[in-house]
This record gives sequence, structure tokens and C-alpha cells, in this order.
Amino acid sequence: MEAKEIIQSGKAVLGIELGSTRIKAVLIDDAYNPVAQGSHVWENKLENNLWTYSLEDIWNGVRDCYASLRADVKAKYGVEIEKLASIGVSAMMHGYMAFDKAGKLLVPFRTWRNTNTGRAASELSELFKFNIPLRWSISHLYQCILDNEPHVADIDYLATLDAYVHWQLTGQRVTGIGDASGMLPIDPQTKNYDAGMVAKFDALIAPKHFSWTLTDILPKVLVAGQNAGTLTEQGAAMLDPSGHLQAGIPMCPPEGDVGTGMAATNSVRPRTGNVSCGTSSFSMIVLEKNLSKAYESIDIVTTPDGSPAAMVHCNNCTSDINAWVEIFRQCLEAYGVKADTGKLFTTLFNISQKGDADCGGLMVYNYISGEPVTGLADGRPLVVRSANDAFSLANFMRAQLYGAVAVLKIGNDILLRDEKVKVDRITGHGGFFTTPEVGQRVLGAALGSPISVMKTAGEGGPWGMAILASYLVNGDGESLPDYLDKKVFAGNEGTEIKPSAADIEGFNKYIEAYKRSLEIEKAAVKYK
Repeated sequence: MEAKEIIQSGKAVLGIELGSTRIKAVLIDDAYNPVAQGSHVWENKLENNLWTYSLEDIWNGVRDCYASLRADVKAKYGVEIEKLASIGVSAMMHGYMAFDKAGKLLVPFRTWRNTNTGRAASELSELFKFNIPLRWSISHLYQCILDNEPHVADIDYLATLDAYVHWQLTGQRVTGIGDASGMLPIDPQTKNYDAGMVAKFDALIAPKHFSWTLTDILPKVLVAGQNAGTLTEQGAAMLDPSGHLQAGIPMCPPEGDVGTGMAATNSVRPRTGNVSCGTSSFSMIVLEKNLSKAYESIDIVTTPDGSPAAMVHCNNCTSDINAWVEIFRQCLEAYGVKADTGKLFTTLFNISQKGDADCGGLMVYNYISGEPVTGLADGRPLVVRSANDAFSLANFMRAQLYGAVAVLKIGNDILLRDEKVKVDRITGHGGFFTTPEVGQRVLGAALGSPISVMKTAGEGGPWGMAILASYLVNGDGESLPDYLDKKVFAGNEGTEIKPSAADIEGFNKYIEAYKRSLEIEKAAVKYK
């Protein structure tokens, strides 16, 4: 069927993802091809030393993104979106959105980026004998309790961003299992929150005499393919104030950006992995068996269908690169050259490949914010060099790219070297891989492994969310891994690039200097 007919007949599927700098919507046809897109640019704010987005920011952004999608459909096909086969909502994982019985937000949304939860994460990790990261929802909740924040007594619902948006659109207090695994650990047998840990937490806070227990306030856990409600009249109006979109559309379980990345890269089967590189970065490897012990730098979360996966999450990735490219753009404009930003990125990425394998001794710490994997609660972006280093544009840009994935390497060395985790395929996606081959070569050198990138890599999370929404109505009882293999990707594994021995050796030399010199970054945080 033609795209126009797909849309008019209500057979298109919509995926929406609220990322850290952009909200994106992708409409797909019955062959999983994107047929229209919409987007909205936004940015988090640092208020009272906490990173946040306001509810007004959220809904203005969602509505503007959907309006952009409508305009794209209108321009391409001359029709309105009135019906859809299904919808899925995704967003940045973790964080803290606490509501009272009236549905009022009790304190401003605290995003994954906040690192004020150190004491809570440490105590819970010890209590559970399981690594609980700073950004997880349970860390935020317990830190609020430790800090005696008065709002905690009034909590009726604790949600992540995607669970919140889904709740407003459907009235259902549910979330996908992958998203839930970033709130509280999941029992892979029951596909629910770990009952033993829930009991330990409730016992821990019992002296506070709150009116709620943990399961009272957390969203219900659903796995991919389960019905998560339908778009209500109120939800349709919130999403599309023009009134064209009709209520009653099935909605799949909302998911975090980790889960949509897995779906978008066909990485939900054991021994597959993916790496997402954008504003933040994370790698996911679906495990065949449990790790030998808990590691502070490795999170255990789940795929959208509930399989355990090892996650290395880094707060920083491309933001510092973006800042430097903007400086170069301003420099060109000062000389009267109108620079196309996309072409400038491509040019500088390609120039990096002419640099030395070890960046000529240059190092970059891209820490816009703190980086828990390397023990930094706060960050200062730094370029570090000595007088004798080979300071060239090629080495500078290569160091920028190495710096963007350096922390990923540190975390993944534990999995691939120490734990001997087996992985058959690692797929990259996100803006870091937009310039052909360059990001693959850099990440391959970092991980010492071939890296695949699919043609759909640029579609990212919203496309992955649309696939999960399609699975809700088209899965026909097939497992999610089989559905992705046989229907969505049909054996297409993308373009694979293997790193050279020289690049691997160069990156290893770079990372050893990087780890030795972390004291420079710590001093910058302390004194600047």
C-alpha cells in the first residue's frame, strides 16, 4: 500500500520519544518504513542545583513535535492523521516524578542527569547486594527520604517521564519492563519488581510510617506485546489540540530509551549488543548468564521482553563535540564563510581519521556533568596536552571522538575482558554514527570489536518505539526476537566495520593515559 493510503486507512503506527535535547516522532507504514517525522528541540534547566524540565516544557514539546509530524504528513501526502493502528511513547529512563492523589506534581521533575543521590545509591546497593546507580528512581526516592523532604509523605504515584506521559494519554499507571528495570531491579523469573528487594525497602522505611508501600506507588510492569490501554479523549486532545486525532487507539507499554535502542538495532536476543551515542551514551549487551558479581559501573536492566542485559551508562558523549563544532562555525562566519553545520560535522569527523592512532598525546574529558563510572560527581570539559604533543586539527578531533566513548570503554572492559561476556554482534546508533564509518571505527577501536550500523541508525529511539507499538498489534504470539529477525529486519544486519590493530593499540594507549590523568579532571572540578 502507498503511504498515503496507509495513513488514511489508519494502519500507520506512531512512535514518540522524549530525548534529552529533542522530542521526535516517527510514523511508520506496514513494512516498518518511516513515512513521516516530527521533532521539537528542548533543553533541560539547572534549577536549585537539580536538572529538570517543567511540565509546561514537556507538553509544549510533545504538542509541537506532533504538530510538526502533522505538517510533514500534510506536506507529503495532503491528508490528516485521524486514526492509527497503535502508538508508543518512550523517553529518557530513570529520574523522579512524584505525584499526589490529585495528580499534582509534588516537586520539579528530577532527571537522570542528577548526581545528588550518592548516599542513597550506596546504601541501597549494600542492602540489595545489587548495583543501584545514582540516577535510578529508587535512589531518588530514598535520597528524598534521607533528606527528610516533606513531600514524600504525600506520594501517590512515582513515575518516569515516559510512564508519566503514557498515564496522561491513557489513564493507565503502567510502564514497560525495560523502563521499570531502571526504577527498581526486576526478577527475570516473575517479570516484575524483585519482591525480596521491595520487602527490604519497605522494612527500611517502616519507621517513617508513610501511608504507602513501594508497590502502591510504582507503575505496573508490562512486557512488550501486552496492551497498555488506549488513547483517551483527553489524551487525544493533549497530543493533538487540532482535534483530528481520534481516541481509542491501542497503546503499547511505554519504554525507556534503552529499550527503544535495543528494538531499533535488533539487539534483544542474548549475545547481541548495541551502543547508543548521543547527548549521553550507553551500551547494552544481552546476557546469556549472570555476571560473577555486582559492579558499581554496570547496571543490570532488561530488554523490552524481560531478558537481563548489562548496561554501561555514561552521562556525557557528544555535547562537548557539539560545542567545539559551534566554535569552528563561528570562526568561519567571522571570516565571512556561511558554514552548513551538518557538512561541518562531517568534514571534521573525516579529518579526525588523518590523526595519529593515539591522538598524538592529546586527551579530552567531555564531562559537561558528572560521570559515575569514573567517580566524578560533577564535571568540567577539558582538553589536556603537553608541550611536546602533536597538536593538530586531526589529532584534536580524533581526541574529541575518543573522549566521547572513553568512559564506555572503561565500563565495557569489565564485561568483555574480565567477565568474558560473549557477544556476536554490536550495533551502533545515534548522532555519533551519522558520518559514515568514522564513529564505527572509533567505537570499534575502543571496544576491540567489529561495529555494525544499519541504514535506520539515524531513526533511533522513536523508530524503535514505533516497532514496539507495531509488535503490539502485529506480533501474533511471536517472540519479540523472532518478530524483529523475521519481519522487521529480515536478516539485515547493516554494514560492519572491523577496527585495525593499529587503531586498537592507539586507543588502548590513549585510555591508559586517560585513566592516569583523571586526577586533572578531579582537580578542575574541585577548583573551578
